[in-house]
Amino acid sequence: MKRFYLLTILLVSFLCSRAAHIVGGEVVYSFVSKTATTTTYDVTVILFRDNLCTGCAALPASVDIGIYNKDNGLIVGNFINVSRNNEVPLQVTQSPPCLLNAPNFNYSGGYYITRITVANNEAGYTVAYQTCCRVSGIQNAPDRGASGQGATYATDLPGLNVGANVIDDNGARFQTGISIICYNKRFTLDFSATDVDGDVLFYEFVNAFEAPLALNASWATPEAPPYVSVNYNAPYSGLQPLGLNGVSINSSTGIITGIAPAASGKYIVAVQVSSFRNGVIIDKHRKDFLVTVSPCDFSSAELDLSYANCKDSTFTFVNNNNSPNNLTFLWDFGDGNTSTAQSPVHTYADTGSYTIKLVVNAGTACSDSTTAPLIVFPSFRTGFSESSPACKNTPVFFRDSSFATYGPVNSWSWNFGDPSSGLNNTANTQNTTHSYATAGQYNVRLISTSIKGCRDTLSKFVTIVDKPIFNVGNDTLICVIDTLQLNTVGVTAATGTISWSPNYNINNVNSFSPLVSPDVTTTYIATYTDNSGCFASDTIVIRVVNDVSVRAMNDTVICRTDSVRLNVVTDGLSFSWTPAALLSNPTAQNPFAYPTAASTTFTVTATIGRCRRSDDVVVRTVPYPNARAGNDTTVCFGANIPLFASGGSSYSWSPTFFLNNPNIQNPISIAPPRTLDYIVTVTDTLGCPKPVRDTVRINVVRIVAAAGPRDTAIVLGQPLQLNATGGQFYLWTPSTFLNNPNIFNPISNPTDSITYYLTVSDSLGCFGRDTISVQVFRLAAGLYVPTAFTPNGNGVNDVFRPIALGIRTLDYFKVFNRWGELVFATSEIGKGWDGNYKGKEQGTSAFVWEALATDYTGKRIYKKGSVVLVK
Repeated sequence: MKRFYLLTILLVSFLCSRAAHIVGGEVVYSFVSKTATTTTYDVTVILFRDNLCTGCAALPASVDIGIYNKDNGLIVGNFINVSRNNEVPLQVTQSPPCLLNAPNFNYSGGYYITRITVANNEAGYTVAYQTCCRVSGIQNAPDRGASGQGATYATDLPGLNVGANVIDDNGARFQTGISIICYNKRFTLDFSATDVDGDVLFYEFVNAFEAPLALNASWATPEAPPYVSVNYNAPYSGLQPLGLNGVSINSSTGIITGIAPAASGKYIVAVQVSSFRNGVIIDKHRKDFLVTVSPCDFSSAELDLSYANCKDSTFTFVNNNNSPNNLTFLWDFGDGNTSTAQSPVHTYADTGSYTIKLVVNAGTACSDSTTAPLIVFPSFRTGFSESSPACKNTPVFFRDSSFATYGPVNSWSWNFGDPSSGLNNTANTQNTTHSYATAGQYNVRLISTSIKGCRDTLSKFVTIVDKPIFNVGNDTLICVIDTLQLNTVGVTAATGTISWSPNYNINNVNSFSPLVSPDVTTTYIATYTDNSGCFASDTIVIRVVNDVSVRAMNDTVICRTDSVRLNVVTDGLSFSWTPAALLSNPTAQNPFAYPTAASTTFTVTATIGRCRRSDDVVVRTVPYPNARAGNDTTVCFGANIPLFASGGSSYSWSPTFFLNNPNIQNPISIAPPRTLDYIVTVTDTLGCPKPVRDTVRINVVRIVAAAGPRDTAIVLGQPLQLNATGGQFYLWTPSTFLNNPNIFNPISNPTDSITYYLTVSDSLGCFGRDTISVQVFRLAAGLYVPTAFTPNGNGVNDVFRPIALGIRTLDYFKVFNRWGELVFATSEIGKGWDGNYKGKEQGTSAFVWEALATDYTGKRIYKKGSVVLVK
């Protein structure tokens, strides 16, 4: 059973992928006859096919339709199989002139006609056909796998509820021509329809209908309505099937115009036409079609519908068709001036109404022209004032202040930004009012026009509140012997009235700034009512005291030159500190103090009205510890160095490297290997409690003696110049064969091999040692080169190099293969070739070498020869 189910799925999937062929369709009906109880119609299913579609199925030989009773939603009888009566080509009816890269269209329409008779009912009937498969690759809707989008085509037959004399209606029929649309260009698309009954037709964009995913090419049972919409790709939708470039449909003619999408491809466009008879809708019928947007181009003259400048007199003109095939331009500005610029700027010398004209490619077969009206009436502006903020449910007054230099302002269109108010959200009078039911911000817009045709827009936000914005200040404190003036915020006697309660020790309960002198704590309540009857209340608590309490902080000790915040606990309202010169703010409750003397007394006076009281705080200062880490010093590498700090009671050293104890006054740095900065932190429990730091540097001197190459070779009778480095003083031992053992560069003339020991020191007594071995050969100075070598990695004769006896410098040593390629080169004595060239081991072969050197007497020695590499 499972295998059969899988086979069914695969078969359906295969059929869907092979059946993708539909590019649009509709269902139409024509009245044939009627009786007292039945009506007969001819129903036609029209399916459109792209004949250039690769791998697409042919139009089906027959289709299955279903008739659903709208009274109860049930199918009438069985599904009806309708054969294809004919298939006709579709003609291109809209094509721009001088088209470049013209698309190749080959569409046909298949007609499936059947006659049905239905019983007269109240709501009418729905006749429907469904298929799985529009062509794939639609731009404004996603594919459902290989089958593309599904499609439902349906029409409604009228019922008795629209009138017994209407069931003889003939449905409107859309025209079937094709329009050529170039991407990103202005276009016209004809979706008009005809109605033989003369009914009034109304056109609008609607959603195209989907079909169930399980459908295949031979599906025989279309579902009952309602039908689901195609799932459009953003930003496209059924109401904006060709995007946001101002594409619209004329509701009276069915003509679609606008700017085509910038991407070529196929787009589902669905249009519904409603038939009105005697003001009543008797039928709604829709057609959808995959409109092709092509990568074509054409030249034309395209202007805005009209031009107006009511700010100044200057216009910048642009041809709305930016095709590169617009080669020449001729602008007539309607005031006697012309221009051949592509995008001219023109200033009119006088106000008035003009007609502009643009001609492109004049005198050629691709010439085109257009005109548009233009008005110039500068200094027009829209303005208005409003009476917000206002309370909800109270009127806001809007006053027009629009200005026109030429001709009076003659129309006003208000939008109060309050959709919840329904029809009251707009007004057309010059001045108006509007009440808002909910507090918030509302964007109010006024569009005003003048008798000359000028038009301007202004938007403002108005604020609506639950109650007036009103307060009487913060709660406060007074002394029993004081009088206090209360003040309101944001309101005056000009905006409303006020009433205070209780009427206790207050000079005027209706004043916006009364005087009060309560002798006990009292809460006063103010109620404000604005001129529109909107009211709000606020309270203020006047706490009454008989005296002022003030308690300064305890006396304290700080480090000299530091600051300290002076704190006081008080119910006072204002403060005065002395001495003022040592304070950050002598009127603050808790200022910062900067004392320098050993002891300073600070006095604070706190007041509440005419009540006052004072208190003192004493601040003593003590100096910081005088931290000393000792003097910088220098030691020889490997020596210990004692450290010594002073100035406090406790000490802490960092870093702790090489210290025997980092927490004592005098630690020892044990044989520091490098120069170090030691930081000591000193604290003094007898004075300032804050730590102070100081640094000492220990410079470590390390003598590195160098006597020259570890081993060297000379020939008998040849003097050798030694050359040492590393210090100030030098001592060579033994002194045998040396002209001076106490200089850095003595001359040795040994008769036998010998090893010299070098001691290098400086003025501090730091020293270092090194050795050099001198091997004496009883041969003439020169280069001695072997004739063969075996680079097999056994450690014997693996490297080919010259033996330099009595040689001071090697200018070069080079090895060449039989083709003259340089396989090795060096100028370093003792270095040689390992038998590899370009990362590869060389096989047994002969190689040529040459060398140039200089001996210790300055004589130049040149040699060349051959060597055999043996594997």
